[in-house]
Amino acid sequence: MATIKRFEEIEAWQTARELTRLVYALSNEGAFARDFGLRDQMRRAAVSILSNIADSEALASLRASGFESRTQALFIEFLGRAKGSAGELRSQAYVALDAGYFNQPQFTQVFNLSEKCSRQITGFITYLKAYPTNNRLRESKGEYYIDTVES
Repeated sequence: MATIKRFEEIEAWQTARELTRLVYALSNEGAFARDFGLRDQMRRAAVSILSNIADSEALASLRASGFESRTQALFIEFLGRAKGSAGELRSQAYVALDAGYFNQPQFTQVFNLSEKCSRQITGFITYLKAYPTNNRLRESKGEYYIDTVES
């Protein structure tokens, strides 16, 4: 259970990466590949999850300052945007299913991964809000803990 040093270590980011790969693969097939509007919107939503979790300025500031309140609030804001994009992607998955671009197993796979990512983000936000700003972050299996910073 080491301190998070890079965004790639955040489990929600890892899930979002898997989800993005899946969305790109599924939207590259058949008629879905030719529905540029929905295809591109779903891809943008998936990439938005990754990008907002990984926002380097917020994360770098978070690490360097040890959770200054302004920085923590900014990081939580980016996580909230990522969570919103996960919801958007779930909604778009229904459109893809209804349009016949997804079969039921494909829909379920996208839906479940985006829901998992959303839950992970919620857990991260809850953790960040629950602890004082003078602590460091560490993560284990989607659960978040604090390491007290010695003064």
